[in-house]
Amino acid sequence: MATTLKILPNGSMKVEGDFEILDAEGKPYGLGGRTLVSLCRCGNSKNKPFCDGSHKGYFEHTPQAFDLPPKK
Repeated sequence: MATTLKILPNGSMKVEGDFEILDAEGKPYGLGGRTLVSLCRCGNSKNKPFCDGSHKGYFEHTPQAFDLPPKK
């Protein structure tokens, strides 16, 4: 299954598929076999990098896809 990242309105980033999440030292988080997790975008989660719902009523962002400019 391909990995997808979906930026949710006013909330988290949903990661789904076959993936691994590593910390800054390259150590993997124990995901317990999950193929779907939500990552925090607001910075308020007490369970970072994972979302705990703390964004509700605090974080606003309406994602819209766009093309990045060419690499320099």
